[in-house]
Amino acid sequence: MKKYLIFIGSFILLYFVCQWLSGMLLTLQYDPETGGGAGSRPYQLLVLIGIATVSYFLSRLPDRKQGETYRAS
Repeated sequence: MKKYLIFIGSFILLYFVCQWLSGMLLTLQYDPETGGGAGSRPYQLLVLIGIATVSYFLSRLPDRKQGETYRAS
């Protein structure tokens, strides 16, 4: 249960950080003279996969600090 809470907590935190940073980046790059949108929908899945990957490795850190190794069950 502890690993799950660490994973979910780090996933939510990284998700909000990525959303905030991408919002800042898109705001800085906004040009009101151009008409269309960038269409960032296809990249959302890649961002979520990246966030989930980082969260997974962050949730595995306490095990490594205690000297335990991962055993597939």
